[in-house]
Order: sequence, then structure tokens, then C-alpha cells
Amino acid sequence: MLALKTILHATDFSPHSEYAFRLACSLARDHGAKVVVLHVVAPHPAVSYGEMIVEPDAALVQQAWDQIRTIKSPDPAVPLEHRVEQGFAAAEIVRVAEEIKADMIVLGTHGRSGLGRLLMGSVAEQVVRKAPCPVLTVKSPVRLVETNPAPEPSVYSLQEGH
Repeated sequence: MLALKTILHATDFSPHSEYAFRLACSLARDHGAKVVVLHVVAPHPAVSYGEMIVEPDAALVQQAWDQIRTIKSPDPAVPLEHRVEQGFAAAEIVRVAEEIKADMIVLGTHGRSGLGRLLMGSVAEQVVRKAPCPVLTVKSPVRLVETNPAPEPSVYSLQEGH
């Protein structure tokens, strides 16, 4: 059986990540582990004297800290640690996993395929390939939204003669 002491949950604050976070907390509760919640702020390229440089955006980092601090465990017995890093998502997730000696990484996946995946790449796929520990990717369940819901079915009673 896999011994879990530290679970790294990478979040992009999407509903997919929220669903994966709840699963990470359930695993942590069952194994007596802590959850490290990580958000990676992507670098912003800037041009200076004809050179492209990557600069951190202090406002985005502060916004990420404000948002990540609102994430609370659904179970108060599960300890959380919050982290915000700057860089490229997959590389930073792998780096932090190595740094904290994570026993597992749990992250949500958007389930992109085709052109979307080709153009954007898959952070989850890159993490799976390079992670120093097992990676659990979680696709949140599909919720059907009806724009024109059907009327409630009527209840008919069968009576003799009708």
C-alpha cells in the first residue's frame, strides 16, 4: 500500500481543480497526510532593449495569494499548506513536488483533446511524464445543463373504465 504523508495539489482555481482538491483532501484524511496547495503564476514576457525577458507580475502574485488563502479543507483534521510560485506550471509543479518530497500529486484535468491540446499542451501530461512520484489526474464529472428542461411528468392513475 502506498504510504502518503504529503500530497501536492496543484490548482488553477477552476472547477476541475476544486473537484481534484476535494479528492486530495479525502486521500489525506484517510492516510493522515497533509495537503500542499500550489498555484503557479505564469511569467509575463516583456521586451527590454530588443531582448525578451520574463518578469514576475507582482499584482498577479498578490491576487493568487489572496485567492489561494480562501481554499480551506472540507475536513478540519486535514492540515493544509498554501504556496504560490512563479514560472511555467508543469516545471514548477514537478520542482515543488521534489522539494517537499511529495508522495503524490493530485491535479484536475480539463480533458482537452485535439486542437486545444495541440495548441495549449497538457500540463497534466507533462507532470505525469516528469514527476518524481505518482500523479493522480482527476477529470471532474460532467454536469448536464438543460436550457429547456422538459416538463415534469404527470402522474396518471389507472382506473377501471378509463
